[in-house]
Amino acid sequence: MRLFTTTILAASFATALALPAAAQEVRIGIILSYSGQFADTADQMDRAIKLFVKQNGETVAGKKLVFFRKDTGGIAPDVAKRLAQELVVRDKVDILAGFALTPNALAVGDVSAQAKKFMVVMNAATSIITTKSPYMARTSVTTPMLNQTLGSWAAKNGMKRVYTMVSDFGPGHDGEAAFHAGFKAGGGEIIGAARTPVANPDFAPFLQRAKDANPDGMYIWVPGGAMPAAVGKAIVERNIDKNKVKIMGQDELTGENAIKSMGEAAVGIVTVSNYDFNHQSAKNKAFVDSFFKEYGRNPDIFSIGGWDGMHLIYESLKKTGGDTDAQKLIDAAKGMAWESPRGPMSIDPETRDVVQTVYMRRVEKVGDRFLNVEFDKVENVKDPVKEQMKKEGKPMQ
Repeated sequence: MRLFTTTILAASFATALALPAAAQEVRIGIILSYSGQFADTADQMDRAIKLFVKQNGETVAGKKLVFFRKDTGGIAPDVAKRLAQELVVRDKVDILAGFALTPNALAVGDVSAQAKKFMVVMNAATSIITTKSPYMARTSVTTPMLNQTLGSWAAKNGMKRVYTMVSDFGPGHDGEAAFHAGFKAGGGEIIGAARTPVANPDFAPFLQRAKDANPDGMYIWVPGGAMPAAVGKAIVERNIDKNKVKIMGQDELTGENAIKSMGEAAVGIVTVSNYDFNHQSAKNKAFVDSFFKEYGRNPDIFSIGGWDGMHLIYESLKKTGGDTDAQKLIDAAKGMAWESPRGPMSIDPETRDVVQTVYMRRVEKVGDRFLNVEFDKVENVKDPVKEQMKKEGKPMQ
Protein backbone atom coordinates (compact mmCIF):
# COMPACT_ATOMS: atom_id res chain seq x y z
CA MET A 1 0.00 0.00 0.00
CA ARG A 2 2.82 2.42 0.88
CA LEU A 3 4.58 1.69 -2.46
CA PHE A 4 1.29 2.15 -4.32
CA THR A 5 0.64 5.49 -2.61
CA THR A 6 4.15 6.73 -3.37
CA THR A 7 3.80 5.69 -7.02
CA ILE A 8 0.46 7.49 -7.38
CA LEU A 9 1.92 10.61 -5.71
CA ALA A 10 4.92 10.60 -8.04
CA ALA A 11 2.60 10.24 -11.02
CA SER A 12 0.49 13.15 -9.75
CA PHE A 13 3.59 15.33 -9.45
CA ALA A 14 4.66 14.36 -12.95
CA THR A 15 1.23 15.31 -14.28
CA ALA A 16 1.31 18.61 -12.42
CA LEU A 17 4.72 19.41 -13.82
CA ALA A 18 3.53 18.56 -17.33
CA LEU A 19 0.59 20.95 -16.97
CA PRO A 20 2.12 24.29 -15.92
CA ALA A 21 0.09 27.29 -14.82
CA ALA A 22 -0.65 30.09 -17.24
CA ALA A 23 2.56 31.21 -18.94
CA GLN A 24 2.22 34.76 -17.66
CA GLU A 25 1.73 33.77 -14.00
CA VAL A 26 3.97 32.74 -11.15
CA ARG A 27 1.98 30.81 -8.58
CA ILE A 28 3.17 30.95 -4.97
CA GLY A 29 1.80 28.75 -2.20
CA ILE A 30 2.09 30.23 1.31
CA ILE A 31 1.82 27.64 4.10
CA LEU A 32 1.41 29.07 7.61
CA SER A 33 -0.57 28.50 10.80
CA TYR A 34 -3.20 31.20 10.33
CA SER A 35 -5.31 29.77 13.17
CA GLY A 36 -4.40 28.39 16.59
CA GLN A 37 -1.69 29.49 19.01
CA PHE A 38 0.72 30.54 16.24
CA ALA A 39 -1.80 32.71 14.39
CA ASP A 40 -0.09 35.98 15.33
CA THR A 41 3.23 34.64 14.06
CA ALA A 42 1.58 33.83 10.72
CA ASP A 43 -0.14 37.20 10.59
CA GLN A 44 3.09 39.11 11.22
CA MET A 45 4.88 37.20 8.48
CA ASP A 46 2.01 37.50 6.02
CA ARG A 47 1.67 41.23 6.68
CA ALA A 48 5.26 41.69 5.58
CA ILE A 49 4.67 39.53 2.49
CA LYS A 50 1.66 41.62 1.50
CA LEU A 51 3.45 44.90 2.20
CA PHE A 52 6.42 43.85 0.06
CA VAL A 53 4.10 43.03 -2.84
CA LYS A 54 2.24 46.31 -2.39
CA GLN A 55 5.47 48.31 -2.49
CA ASN A 56 7.18 46.33 -5.25
CA GLY A 57 4.30 45.43 -7.53
CA GLU A 58 2.43 42.24 -8.39
CA THR A 59 4.40 41.64 -11.58
CA VAL A 60 7.97 40.32 -11.72
CA ALA A 61 9.93 39.67 -14.92
CA GLY A 62 6.73 40.24 -16.89
CA LYS A 63 4.72 37.69 -14.90
CA LYS A 64 1.89 38.30 -12.45
CA LEU A 65 2.25 36.78 -8.99
CA VAL A 66 -0.74 34.74 -7.82
CA PHE A 67 -0.86 33.64 -4.18
CA PHE A 68 -2.52 30.62 -2.56
CA ARG A 69 -2.63 30.68 1.25
CA LYS A 70 -3.04 27.50 3.30
CA ASP A 71 -3.57 27.12 7.07
CA THR A 72 -2.01 24.23 8.98
CA GLY A 73 -3.70 25.24 12.26
CA GLY A 74 -0.48 24.79 14.23
CA ILE A 75 2.27 22.18 14.47
CA ALA A 76 0.89 19.64 11.99
CA PRO A 77 3.52 18.16 9.66
CA ASP A 78 1.07 15.71 8.06
CA VAL A 79 -1.35 18.56 7.30
CA ALA A 80 1.46 20.77 5.98
CA LYS A 81 2.65 18.01 3.66
CA ARG A 82 -0.88 17.32 2.39
CA LEU A 83 -1.48 21.03 1.75
CA ALA A 84 1.82 21.29 -0.13
CA GLN A 85 0.89 18.29 -2.26
CA GLU A 86 -2.49 19.90 -3.05
CA LEU A 87 -0.79 23.16 -3.96
CA VAL A 88 1.52 21.36 -6.38
CA VAL A 89 -0.96 18.95 -7.94
CA ARG A 90 -4.21 20.91 -7.90
CA ASP A 91 -3.15 24.56 -7.83
CA LYS A 92 0.01 24.01 -9.87
CA VAL A 93 2.12 26.36 -7.78
CA ASP A 94 5.65 27.18 -8.88
CA ILE A 95 7.03 28.20 -5.47
CA LEU A 96 6.39 27.12 -1.88
CA ALA A 97 6.97 29.68 0.90
CA GLY A 98 6.19 30.63 4.51
CA PHE A 99 6.87 27.94 7.14
CA ALA A 100 7.01 29.40 10.62
CA LEU A 101 7.31 26.01 12.34
CA THR A 102 10.12 23.47 12.02
CA PRO A 103 8.04 20.24 11.86
CA ASN A 104 5.92 21.67 9.06
CA ALA A 105 8.93 22.90 7.10
CA LEU A 106 10.67 19.53 7.41
CA ALA A 107 7.59 17.71 6.11
CA VAL A 108 7.19 20.01 3.10
CA GLY A 109 10.88 19.69 2.28
CA ASP A 110 10.11 16.21 0.97
CA VAL A 111 7.47 17.66 -1.38
CA SER A 112 9.87 20.34 -2.60
CA ALA A 113 12.52 17.73 -3.36
CA GLN A 114 10.19 15.26 -5.08
CA ALA A 115 8.15 17.80 -7.06
CA LYS A 116 11.21 19.97 -7.79
CA LYS A 117 9.74 23.19 -6.44
CA PHE A 118 11.68 26.23 -5.23
CA MET A 119 10.96 26.59 -1.49
CA VAL A 120 11.68 29.60 0.72
CA VAL A 121 11.64 29.10 4.51
CA MET A 122 10.82 32.42 6.15
CA ASN A 123 11.15 31.47 9.82
CA ALA A 124 11.57 27.81 10.92
CA ALA A 125 15.00 27.77 12.57
CA THR A 126 16.27 24.21 13.04
CA SER A 127 19.59 23.79 11.23
CA ILE A 128 18.81 20.66 9.24
CA ILE A 129 15.72 22.01 7.46
CA THR A 130 17.51 23.15 4.32
CA THR A 131 19.13 19.73 3.91
CA LYS A 132 15.69 18.26 3.14
CA SER A 133 15.55 19.66 -0.39
CA PRO A 134 18.18 20.93 -2.83
CA TYR A 135 15.67 23.54 -3.99
CA MET A 136 15.23 25.19 -0.57
CA ALA A 137 16.66 28.45 0.81
CA ARG A 138 16.07 30.17 4.16
CA THR A 139 15.77 33.91 4.90
CA SER A 140 15.26 33.89 8.67
CA VAL A 141 17.84 32.53 11.11
CA THR A 142 18.92 29.30 12.76
CA THR A 143 18.73 28.60 16.47
CA PRO A 144 22.47 27.72 16.70
CA MET A 145 23.38 30.86 14.75
CA LEU A 146 21.96 32.97 17.58
CA ASN A 147 22.66 30.91 20.67
CA GLN A 148 26.16 29.69 19.88
CA THR A 149 27.08 33.29 19.08
CA LEU A 150 25.62 34.35 22.44
CA GLY A 151 27.63 31.66 24.25
CA SER A 152 30.85 32.77 22.56
CA TRP A 153 30.09 36.40 23.35
CA ALA A 154 29.43 35.60 27.03
CA ALA A 155 32.76 33.78 27.37
CA LYS A 156 34.61 36.68 25.78
CA ASN A 157 32.92 39.26 27.99
CA GLY A 158 33.79 38.29 31.52
CA MET A 159 31.46 35.39 32.28
CA LYS A 160 33.21 32.27 33.56
CA ARG A 161 30.40 30.31 35.23
CA VAL A 162 26.88 30.17 33.78
CA TYR A 163 23.71 28.35 34.80
CA THR A 164 21.25 27.52 32.01
CA MET A 165 17.47 27.09 32.13
CA VAL A 166 15.44 26.14 29.05
CA SER A 167 11.94 24.97 28.17
CA ASP A 168 11.87 21.19 27.92
CA PHE A 169 11.12 20.67 24.21
CA GLY A 170 12.99 20.62 20.91
CA PRO A 171 13.71 24.34 20.35
CA GLY A 172 14.77 24.78 23.98
CA HIS A 173 17.11 21.79 23.73
CA ASP A 174 18.60 23.23 20.52
CA GLY A 175 19.17 26.61 22.15
CA GLU A 176 20.75 24.99 25.20
CA ALA A 177 23.11 22.84 23.14
CA ALA A 178 24.19 25.78 20.99
CA PHE A 179 24.82 28.09 23.95
CA HIS A 180 26.78 25.38 25.77
CA ALA A 181 28.91 24.77 22.68
CA GLY A 182 29.79 28.44 22.23
CA PHE A 183 30.40 29.10 25.92
CA LYS A 184 32.53 26.01 26.53
CA ALA A 185 34.60 26.64 23.39
CA GLY A 186 35.40 30.07 24.83
CA GLY A 187 36.62 28.56 28.11
CA GLY A 188 33.42 28.99 30.12
CA GLU A 189 31.97 26.48 32.59
CA ILE A 190 28.32 25.39 32.72
CA ILE A 191 27.73 24.95 36.45
CA GLY A 192 24.13 23.77 36.20
CA ALA A 193 21.43 23.11 33.61
CA ALA A 194 17.69 22.89 34.21
CA ARG A 195 14.77 22.15 31.90
CA THR A 196 11.38 23.59 32.80
CA PRO A 197 7.94 22.21 31.88
CA VAL A 198 6.48 23.66 28.71
CA ALA A 199 2.95 23.74 30.15
CA ASN A 200 2.27 26.04 33.14
CA PRO A 201 5.84 26.23 34.44
CA ASP A 202 6.67 27.74 37.82
CA PHE A 203 10.02 29.41 37.21
CA ALA A 204 10.65 30.52 40.80
CA PRO A 205 12.20 27.30 42.18
CA PHE A 206 14.37 26.87 39.07
CA LEU A 207 15.65 30.43 39.36
CA GLN A 208 16.28 29.99 43.07
CA ARG A 209 18.50 26.95 42.39
CA ALA A 210 20.29 28.93 39.72
CA LYS A 211 20.83 31.86 42.12
CA ASP A 212 22.11 29.53 44.85
CA ALA A 213 24.77 28.24 42.42
CA ASN A 214 26.25 31.77 42.43
CA PRO A 215 26.87 32.04 38.66
CA ASP A 216 28.25 34.99 36.69
CA GLY A 217 25.32 34.65 34.33
CA MET A 218 22.08 32.82 33.61
CA TYR A 219 21.06 31.72 30.14
CA ILE A 220 17.27 31.40 29.80
CA TRP A 221 15.41 30.05 26.77
CA VAL A 222 11.62 30.21 26.73
CA PRO A 223 9.17 30.60 23.84
CA GLY A 224 7.15 33.78 23.43
CA GLY A 225 3.62 34.33 24.70
CA ALA A 226 3.18 34.65 28.46
CA MET A 227 6.38 32.88 29.52
CA PRO A 228 8.87 35.81 29.31
CA ALA A 229 6.69 37.89 31.63
CA ALA A 230 6.51 34.97 34.08
CA VAL A 231 10.30 34.74 33.99
CA GLY A 232 10.61 38.47 34.67
CA LYS A 233 8.24 38.22 37.62
CA ALA A 234 10.19 35.28 39.08
CA ILE A 235 13.50 37.16 38.70
CA VAL A 236 12.06 40.00 40.80
CA GLU A 237 10.50 37.64 43.37
CA ARG A 238 13.80 35.82 43.86
CA ASN A 239 15.66 39.13 44.18
CA ILE A 240 18.21 38.29 41.49
CA ASP A 241 20.51 41.28 40.99
CA LYS A 242 21.03 41.70 37.25
CA ASN A 243 24.07 43.88 37.96
CA LYS A 244 25.80 40.86 39.49
CA VAL A 245 24.24 38.04 37.49
CA LYS A 246 23.89 38.66 33.76
CA ILE A 247 20.52 37.42 32.49
CA MET A 248 20.80 36.29 28.86
CA GLY A 249 18.59 34.65 26.28
CA GLN A 250 17.30 34.47 22.72
CA ASP A 251 15.23 37.32 21.28
CA GLU A 252 11.79 36.00 22.35
CA LEU A 253 12.77 36.60 25.98
CA THR A 254 12.56 40.35 25.36
CA GLY A 255 10.17 40.60 22.43
CA GLU A 256 8.09 43.77 22.22
CA ASN A 257 5.07 42.28 24.01
CA ALA A 258 7.29 40.54 26.56
CA ILE A 259 8.96 43.82 27.49
CA LYS A 260 5.59 45.52 27.85
CA SER A 261 4.50 42.79 30.24
CA MET A 262 7.74 42.80 32.26
CA GLY A 263 8.17 46.55 32.47
CA GLU A 264 11.04 47.59 34.76
CA ALA A 265 11.92 43.93 35.39
CA ALA A 266 13.19 43.66 31.81
CA VAL A 267 15.86 46.35 32.20
CA GLY A 268 19.35 44.92 31.88
CA ILE A 269 18.40 41.62 30.24
CA VAL A 270 20.73 40.83 27.34
CA THR A 271 19.39 38.97 24.32
CA VAL A 272 20.71 37.91 20.94
CA SER A 273 18.76 38.46 17.74
CA ASN A 274 19.00 38.97 14.01
CA TYR A 275 16.34 41.73 14.02
CA ASP A 276 14.49 44.22 16.18
CA PHE A 277 12.24 47.07 15.09
CA ASN A 278 14.51 49.40 17.09
CA HIS A 279 17.50 48.61 14.83
CA GLN A 280 18.98 51.96 13.85
CA SER A 281 19.25 52.29 10.07
CA ALA A 282 17.52 54.36 7.42
CA LYS A 283 16.26 51.25 5.63
CA ASN A 284 14.78 49.83 8.82
CA LYS A 285 13.17 53.14 9.76
CA ALA A 286 11.40 53.19 6.39
CA PHE A 287 10.32 49.57 6.85
CA VAL A 288 9.02 50.10 10.38
CA ASP A 289 7.22 53.34 9.44
CA SER A 290 5.46 51.76 6.46
CA PHE A 291 4.59 48.58 8.40
CA PHE A 292 3.14 50.57 11.29
CA LYS A 293 1.21 52.84 8.97
CA GLU A 294 -0.28 49.81 7.21
CA TYR A 295 -1.04 47.61 10.23
CA GLY A 296 -0.88 49.73 13.39
CA ARG A 297 1.93 47.72 14.99
CA ASN A 298 5.65 47.17 14.63
CA PRO A 299 7.26 44.40 12.57
CA ASP A 300 9.05 41.59 14.41
CA ILE A 301 11.41 38.69 13.77
CA PHE A 302 8.69 36.89 11.81
CA SER A 303 7.94 39.94 9.70
CA ILE A 304 11.55 40.37 8.62
CA GLY A 305 11.75 36.74 7.52
CA GLY A 306 8.71 37.24 5.31
CA TRP A 307 9.97 40.53 3.93
CA ASP A 308 13.37 39.16 2.96
CA GLY A 309 11.80 35.94 1.72
CA MET A 310 9.82 37.95 -0.79
CA HIS A 311 12.94 39.89 -1.75
CA LEU A 312 14.69 36.59 -2.51
CA ILE A 313 11.76 35.37 -4.60
CA TYR A 314 11.54 38.60 -6.60
CA GLU A 315 15.26 38.86 -7.27
CA SER A 316 15.59 35.17 -8.17
CA LEU A 317 12.73 35.50 -10.67
CA LYS A 318 14.38 38.58 -12.16
CA LYS A 319 17.63 36.66 -12.63
CA THR A 320 15.86 33.78 -14.37
CA GLY A 321 13.75 36.09 -16.52
CA GLY A 322 10.61 34.69 -14.93
CA ASP A 323 11.57 31.05 -15.48
CA THR A 324 10.20 29.06 -12.51
CA ASP A 325 12.35 25.95 -12.99
CA ALA A 326 13.40 25.02 -9.45
CA GLN A 327 17.05 24.40 -10.30
CA LYS A 328 17.33 27.75 -12.09
CA LEU A 329 15.68 29.59 -9.19
CA ILE A 330 17.86 28.01 -6.51
CA ASP A 331 20.96 28.67 -8.61
CA ALA A 332 19.86 32.32 -8.84
CA ALA A 333 19.35 32.47 -5.07
CA LYS A 334 22.74 31.00 -4.17
CA GLY A 335 25.19 33.72 -3.22
CA MET A 336 22.62 36.52 -3.52
CA ALA A 337 23.42 39.46 -1.23
CA TRP A 338 21.42 42.54 -0.31
CA GLU A 339 20.86 45.24 2.29
CA SER A 340 17.87 44.29 4.42
CA PRO A 341 16.13 46.36 7.11
CA ARG A 342 17.99 44.02 9.51
CA GLY A 343 21.35 44.87 7.90
CA PRO A 344 23.53 43.15 5.27
CA MET A 345 22.61 39.56 4.47
CA SER A 346 23.19 36.90 1.85
CA ILE A 347 22.44 33.29 0.94
CA ASP A 348 25.35 30.90 1.44
CA PRO A 349 25.95 29.28 -1.99
CA GLU A 350 26.94 25.97 -0.38
CA THR A 351 24.25 25.56 2.29
CA ARG A 352 21.49 27.79 0.84
CA ASP A 353 21.12 29.21 4.34
CA VAL A 354 21.12 32.82 5.49
CA VAL A 355 24.34 34.67 6.38
CA GLN A 356 23.81 37.82 8.46
CA THR A 357 24.78 40.10 11.32
CA VAL A 358 23.82 38.91 14.80
CA TYR A 359 23.13 41.63 17.36
CA MET A 360 23.56 41.75 21.13
CA ARG A 361 20.86 43.89 22.74
CA ARG A 362 20.19 45.14 26.26
CA VAL A 363 16.80 46.29 27.50
CA GLU A 364 17.01 49.97 28.47
CA LYS A 365 14.52 52.67 29.33
CA VAL A 366 14.52 55.16 26.46
CA GLY A 367 12.31 58.12 27.32
CA ASP A 368 9.09 56.56 28.57
CA ARG A 369 9.60 53.25 26.72
CA PHE A 370 11.52 50.06 27.41
CA LEU A 371 13.43 49.02 24.27
CA ASN A 372 16.05 46.56 23.07
CA VAL A 373 19.15 48.65 22.42
CA GLU A 374 21.94 47.12 20.33
CA PHE A 375 25.38 47.46 21.89
CA ASP A 376 27.46 44.82 20.09
CA LYS A 377 27.32 42.71 16.95
CA VAL A 378 28.98 39.85 15.10
CA GLU A 379 29.00 40.16 11.31
CA ASN A 380 28.69 37.52 8.60
CA VAL A 381 27.44 34.79 10.92
CA LYS A 382 26.77 31.42 9.29
CA ASP A 383 24.93 28.48 10.79
CA PRO A 384 27.59 26.75 12.93
CA VAL A 385 26.02 23.30 12.53
CA LYS A 386 26.33 23.44 8.76
CA GLU A 387 29.83 24.85 9.02
CA GLN A 388 30.76 21.78 11.04
CA MET A 389 29.04 19.55 8.47
CA LYS A 390 31.15 21.15 5.72
CA LYS A 391 34.34 20.50 7.68
CA GLU A 392 33.35 16.87 8.08
CA GLY A 393 32.48 16.57 4.39
CA LYS A 394 28.81 15.77 5.03
CA PRO A 395 26.34 16.49 2.20
CA MET A 396 24.00 19.49 2.46
CA GLN A 397 21.40 17.50 0.42
